[in-house]
Amino acid sequence: MSKQTEITCGIHAVRHALKNASANVLEMWVLENKKPEKKSGKAILEILELAKHAQVTVQFVANKTLDKLTHQANHQGVAIRRKAALAESKMDLKSVLDIDDGTNPLFLVLDGVQDPHNLGACLRTADAVGVRAVILPKDRAVGLNETVRKVASGAAENTPVIHVTNLSRALTEMQEAGIWIIGTADEAENSIFEEDLTSPTALVMGSEGQGLRQNTRKHCDKLVNIPMAGVVESLNVSVAAGVCLYEAQRQRHHNK
Repeated sequence: MSKQTEITCGIHAVRHALKNASANVLEMWVLENKKPEKKSGKAILEILELAKHAQVTVQFVANKTLDKLTHQANHQGVAIRRKAALAESKMDLKSVLDIDDGTNPLFLVLDGVQDPHNLGACLRTADAVGVRAVILPKDRAVGLNETVRKVASGAAENTPVIHVTNLSRALTEMQEAGIWIIGTADEAENSIFEEDLTSPTALVMGSEGQGLRQNTRKHCDKLVNIPMAGVVESLNVSVAAGVCLYEAQRQRHHNK
């Protein structure tokens, strides 16, 4: 597969691509003999109608072919080849910080998340709460691969994802733009529920297992924890991001 194209698979991700960016879809593969009476089969029929309307070439193939095309991903019987997303390369941190739409922006910063399923889940929640952009380091972190896009169910194409070379410098730029940087750490004294998240805010989540890097902590205005009442010491990063993002949304909705 060339760098100009990429494979996207899964019912939600393919449906989103056909509905919102069909001009970028070059071809589609569908599992042969997909049963239309099943829920997934009915979803495939809808996708086929979208493909027909968009004049996308469709091939019906065996399961082993889909497995090979998607590198053994859970493709749910459908995959597409599409032009590689260009929006993220055109969008940079300065451009999103310069947006003035009269709202208090909310950002999600992920410090070295490695698992594509976690990143996809974070993007899906970020999209749901209206995060302005998700900030990722270019190194030591997973990128926007096909697994991420599938798990994100369209959010990877809808929410700006900014890759930065130096995360600490990016946090400083955000602070200079008036963004309050709130990092999450188990040992922090105050909880996320005690923090005012109604101002322009960037929530910073650490990587799986290691949490926030020390240098990232230094660039946070404040550290907060998520209260844990059981024996489990910490939450999965995508779950933690969901808790924090929805707490920010709750506070902002309450303020309105």
